[in-house]
Amino acid sequence: MNYTEVLILVISFLVFLSLRVPIAYSIGLAAFFTLITAMPFLPSVTTLAQRMATSLDSFTLSAIPFFILAGQIMNRGGIAVRLINFAKAIVGPLPGGLAFVNIISCMLFGAISGSAVAAASAIGGFMHPMMKKDGYDPAYSAAINITSATTGLMIPPSNVLIVYSLASGGVSIAALFIAGYLPGILIGVTLMIVATIYAIIKKYPTEKLVGFTEFLKRFIAAFPSLLLLVVVIGGIVIGIFTATEASAIAVLYTLILAALYKEITWKDFSPIFLETVKTSSIVLLLIATSIAMSWVMSYENIPQEISNTLLGISDNPIVILIIINLILLFVGIFMDMTPAILIFTPIFLPIATKIGLDPIHFGIIMILNLCIGLCTPPVGSVLFVGCSVAELSIQKVLKPLLPLFLVMILVLLLIIYIPELSLWLPRQFGL
Repeated sequence: MNYTEVLILVISFLVFLSLRVPIAYSIGLAAFFTLITAMPFLPSVTTLAQRMATSLDSFTLSAIPFFILAGQIMNRGGIAVRLINFAKAIVGPLPGGLAFVNIISCMLFGAISGSAVAAASAIGGFMHPMMKKDGYDPAYSAAINITSATTGLMIPPSNVLIVYSLASGGVSIAALFIAGYLPGILIGVTLMIVATIYAIIKKYPTEKLVGFTEFLKRFIAAFPSLLLLVVVIGGIVIGIFTATEASAIAVLYTLILAALYKEITWKDFSPIFLETVKTSSIVLLLIATSIAMSWVMSYENIPQEISNTLLGISDNPIVILIIINLILLFVGIFMDMTPAILIFTPIFLPIATKIGLDPIHFGIIMILNLCIGLCTPPVGSVLFVGCSVAELSIQKVLKPLLPLFLVMILVLLLIIYIPELSLWLPRQFGL
């Protein structure tokens, strides 16, 4: 490993980030400047362009724009309101009922849309005024919305699980989807426990218990949206279609829902497709430049050197796991999830398998680490969206965010040291 080239890679990347260059360009330029120190200019340009192009030549990746399109249709199709009303009927009468509604709605909407940012925006937009009206602390309601929005990245279908499958060299997407359920639900439950304690201390009001007829009415209204999870995940697990085919079916299903709910007109499709193209382009450019950087790092033998260094520090798997998790938590604070997965999976996955971790288990650990990073400053995208929706500064939200943040860390530790939380369901389904 040439330490000069490693320094060029790290320093150029940090400099571009500090200059507010978009992260996809920062990654690509850092990889380019590193490569031209190792080989002539023309082969460097050709090699980098080739790696970026071939990285996107993947049938699996076509699932991402399809799931993004399905999420955009759902975001405008009245699904959030129906999920909120259904959640209110279930948990509204409990202590901290509206906080529970926020958490469950984010879990359901995030799972259906596959986007933490979409969940924070859509659910937060409805729930924040409602909670404020009932006397909830605005900073606390924003903190609940921010942390619960990340559960949708663990509960499938999830674009980041597809990205991890790509970066890991082909870990089963179906197995990853099934593995994410228990950890995602566990985060939601622990957030609800904190919300209950907070509500009892603050004496927040509860919702009235709805009658059976009203409950049934809300369930029927939300049922078609909830059925999407059964159709998509059930079809993948049974083997009717692949995850990529499931993404196209999700789009078809959401179009049928849009027609059923009659909340999307033909005029709405233009901004829906435009936003889908913009988001997909950003994600795919991040994937292309991140995989190019990963190749440059492999060319410079960086992953192997890091692996040897970590394994040389200790032969205790627990110590190595702690180091890896601390690095991932730090990375999650400063880097968006997609490039972080693509860059660090090839580095840490071989180490994880050497100390006996299952690749599926490690994938869930890695994604949960990075989910926590989405809630932390200075680059936490969900934190910024949640604060923006609530019209509050980050400083005001940080104090109520802290106990919620700590229980997410606790869940991370449970998932790390109890592998069955991630692996039991895939084994039951033969995955």
